[in-house]
Amino acid sequence: MSQIDEQERNAAARRPRGWLRATIVGALALAFVGAGFGFIAFLSQLRGSEERPVRNADGIVVLTGGSSRVSDAMELLAAGYGKRLLISGVHPTNHVQDISRTLPDNHKLLNCCVDLDRSAINTRSNAAETRRWAHERGFRSLIVVTSNYHMPRAIVELSHAMPDVTLIPFAVVGEKWRDEPWWTSGATLRLLLTEYAKYVAAEVRVRLATAGLAPEFTDQPAGSPHRPSTAQAN
Repeated sequence: MSQIDEQERNAAARRPRGWLRATIVGALALAFVGAGFGFIAFLSQLRGSEERPVRNADGIVVLTGGSSRVSDAMELLAAGYGKRLLISGVHPTNHVQDISRTLPDNHKLLNCCVDLDRSAINTRSNAAETRRWAHERGFRSLIVVTSNYHMPRAIVELSHAMPDVTLIPFAVVGEKWRDEPWWTSGATLRLLLTEYAKYVAAEVRVRLATAGLAPEFTDQPAGSPHRPSTAQAN
């Protein structure tokens, strides 16, 4: 065999590997660009200032986990934006007395018109408990109170759980968000990237469930037999 024939055979053997490498690099580049555009689209959904709901609703639900969420939700309830308030994701050891100590001006409302959900441990179970609460009370519209960066994922989960309920977002904007641009803070950027990844995962799971390719929503969060309880009963 001549040296030329051997070189041609070696070159032919290298072509598939080169093509595969180029395909992988191209796919990764497209995925990176797509993720970048997706992150920009995610950021465009985040409100930079708090705006009052455009209308009243049957009920209000606040998802715990961020500063001032509960106090803002109580202000909406006091202003008559909803008939009752569900505080979803309350720590199992907390009672209405613990909340009333931080909101002394709303003690009467806490006793008459607030329900506590101690079962939810994440956004998906927040949605499951909120669905049960809303359906039991016959509510067809809800004002959703949570942080601005959490709102897109919350709406994805809640709208999937309750397609028959109108959701009205009220995004809580933290002081740090208002005081400095998010891109100047490494901690805020990491928070947004983490939330974006969770948002994408929720979107994918919901779309797969809608197409029948993933388990559908269940009313009861796994490992949690509790039901929302009225604040007055505690």
